[in-house]
Amino acid sequence: MDWNEIQNFSSNIVFGILLIAMVIYWVNLALFRDSKLLTQLGRSSTLIANLLLFFILCSRWIVAGYFPLSNLYESLLFLTWTLLTVYLYIENKTKSKLIGATLIPVALLINGFANLTLSPEMQKSSPLVPALQSNWLMMHVSMMLLSYGTLIMGSLLCILFLVISRNKDVNLKLMDDSSISLYNIMLDYYEKKLLSPSTEISEFGKLKLLQSIDNWSYRIIGLGFPFLTIGIISGGIWANEAWGSYWSWDPKETWALITWLVFATYLHARITKGWEGKKTAILGGLGFFVIWICYLGVNFLGKGLHSYGWLS
Repeated sequence: MDWNEIQNFSSNIVFGILLIAMVIYWVNLALFRDSKLLTQLGRSSTLIANLLLFFILCSRWIVAGYFPLSNLYESLLFLTWTLLTVYLYIENKTKSKLIGATLIPVALLINGFANLTLSPEMQKSSPLVPALQSNWLMMHVSMMLLSYGTLIMGSLLCILFLVISRNKDVNLKLMDDSSISLYNIMLDYYEKKLLSPSTEISEFGKLKLLQSIDNWSYRIIGLGFPFLTIGIISGGIWANEAWGSYWSWDPKETWALITWLVFATYLHARITKGWEGKKTAILGGLGFFVIWICYLGVNFLGKGLHSYGWLS
């Protein structure tokens, strides 16, 4: 068994573990109570999958001799690893089953697309084409994928906000204690909803849950935006070295700029205009789809300066 087979086998194991983790999170959430065994199993499964992805990426780096971000398959693995890493950090802070039940299915779909859709030839490590033989490869691509991972997670929380609020305007000024655990908020909301017929109590718990989701989506998008900015700037410098121009209005560059503008608008609205809740959740939710167009959509066209080793 060669290294490619070992890496592909390990990646398939990751898919199986993430599938199990997703089922565990959904079952635990559906129980509406804190099952410590299921919580620990879900967290441990996610951690194991994350460590396996780290092993796969490191082994490809050692065997191929370059940072493993040269083709679509490697970038999908790196994106999955980024999502799980950010999630594990947030989960450690919030003790939340809700975020895991939302994020793990997305990580599962990304990993499944990498393993089940891409051909074996596209999954193999191959020598870098001359245009990618640069020290800027690690800086530019890693920053872009780190930004994609964090921004996707923040955007998912925005969509979750819209789903729970049923796309209605809500007043989030009821509480100022943003340090309350999202996990405890969720339990408080569902327990009161189940045990008490009082609409007022249930709505108050719902508002606390929405406020916490809104707060965490803001924090995560605020973390991902600088990564995106650094990625675009480093890409411009690399483009000038490789092609003699900082900006070429390549489809990938154009959509990266659109992505930057969407999240810049989100942060501007929150910081300077004081927006929160539904308005910013709509902007963040829009960003989720814009990211995927930027990351995968333009590559399906097979055109532009960013098509090396992807789908062309």
